[in-house]
Amino acid sequence: MDYREAGVDVEAGRAFVEQIRNLVHRTHRPEVIGGLGGFSGYFQLPGGFKEPVLVSGTDGVGTKLKLAHDLNRHNTVGIDLVAMCVNDVLTSGAEPLFFLDYLATGELNQAELTQVVAGISEGCQLAGCTLLGGETAEMPGFYPAGVYDLAGFCVGIVERSQLLDRSQVQVGDIAIGLASSGVHSNGFSLIRKIVDRYKLSWTDRPELLGGQSLGEVLLTPTQIYVKPVLAALTAGLQIHGMAHVTGGGLPENLPRCLAEGQSIQIDTSTWPLPPIFDWIAAAGEVSPNAMFNTFNMGIGYMLLVPPDEASQAINWFSSHNIPAFAIGHAIAGEGGVLGLPD
Repeated sequence: MDYREAGVDVEAGRAFVEQIRNLVHRTHRPEVIGGLGGFSGYFQLPGGFKEPVLVSGTDGVGTKLKLAHDLNRHNTVGIDLVAMCVNDVLTSGAEPLFFLDYLATGELNQAELTQVVAGISEGCQLAGCTLLGGETAEMPGFYPAGVYDLAGFCVGIVERSQLLDRSQVQVGDIAIGLASSGVHSNGFSLIRKIVDRYKLSWTDRPELLGGQSLGEVLLTPTQIYVKPVLAALTAGLQIHGMAHVTGGGLPENLPRCLAEGQSIQIDTSTWPLPPIFDWIAAAGEVSPNAMFNTFNMGIGYMLLVPPDEASQAINWFSSHNIPAFAIGHAIAGEGGVLGLPD
């Protein structure tokens, strides 16, 4: 016997690395040293920092991958993978420098996985970071044939004096919500349960979605907020805190950027609810409380800014094609989010 008989095709793995080489190279920043194929990736820290702080984050795509498998569309989940990591790192004020991916599968399908890496490459370009390396693991007997899983890891950098560590947030700061591109990459276990229970199809075209198929809307990749936020900071906008709205929605994620003894008061009437959330609530008879505790509900990222900079912040992001809304403000409290449905 050999490794191929056991289900691992080493030659196919080598061919896959060659196939994705150009996709990786497109993301390279000047600080990259060396190329693809070694045991590790090399990255020189950018100059100009007095006290550089490295910031790291890791995440996956979750069961959104099941939808990609069902629809045989694999070119967007790589963007989701990058977005989930770089948006987290961004909350500290850090610029993402490089990204690494881990891709595990039961049987290496070059066509599918090249689409995945193409999405990762696109996500890195949108975030301005390098795809420095990764790992592709073929694991027959552990993953079924035709199934893959993704994880990602990102490292960013910020000047220590500019690190956002909660201490800058003041009572009275205005919460600026940046619009999500849809469901992003959270809550798909609930969505899949709704679709299965009521015998729906990803190809259904609910009237609420304006002619688009359910699968098409749900596969919309997670918005990457890195470049407009970093540009706003460079332009002098004062940002005291930031939150990436992921699993657990607004109630779980907004308090993560507050100082001790602070809460946040939200007015849910201040931004439009994307139609996909109306559809989920109606199709699954999901309560408003459960919706807000599961999904981003149209706000994918939040900034806390001084009151006299709120209008400037809204105009800045709107001019960068990201709708922004004043959705609330920081108040004295015990760390919760007020104003959401009970």
